[in-house]
Amino acid sequence: MAARTRAIAAVEDTPHRVLEYAPSQDHFGDHAAAELGIDPAATLKTLVIARAGAPRDMALCCVPVAGHLALKAAAKALGWKHAEMADPAKAQRATGYVVGGISPLGTLSPLPTLLDASIEHLDAVYVSAGQRGLSLEIAPADLARLAGAQFADISSA
Repeated sequence: MAARTRAIAAVEDTPHRVLEYAPSQDHFGDHAAAELGIDPAATLKTLVIARAGAPRDMALCCVPVAGHLALKAAAKALGWKHAEMADPAKAQRATGYVVGGISPLGTLSPLPTLLDASIEHLDAVYVSAGQRGLSLEIAPADLARLAGAQFADISSA
């Protein structure tokens, strides 16, 4: 039985599916896709970025595990000059989730959220359910609505 996380509570009234798998200590998104037998292009990693020079200004970026986050593109989509990866400890404090289990849903602090445009027309995507070893299957439009996210071209191959 899956643990009840803030991310799972956030999708309570929305069509979704909770998937459990054996967690890993690194390469979290790749591991989840392999364990669950799902397409890495539909499996999202949630990365926390910070505005360069203003590390308290943070945002979430969800990109397919098969790709890489383009920091310049993410900064531009947020109206920032420059962005950098957030310090992991600060990311954990802002989201309330541990690295490898950060979800775009149910964060402790509301953060601007970007979803890579490549997933917008998929039937379903997979994101962390707020704990290592748990993923949520959800429609991209529902994810965007619940996370208050916008779609943007933020990944590179």
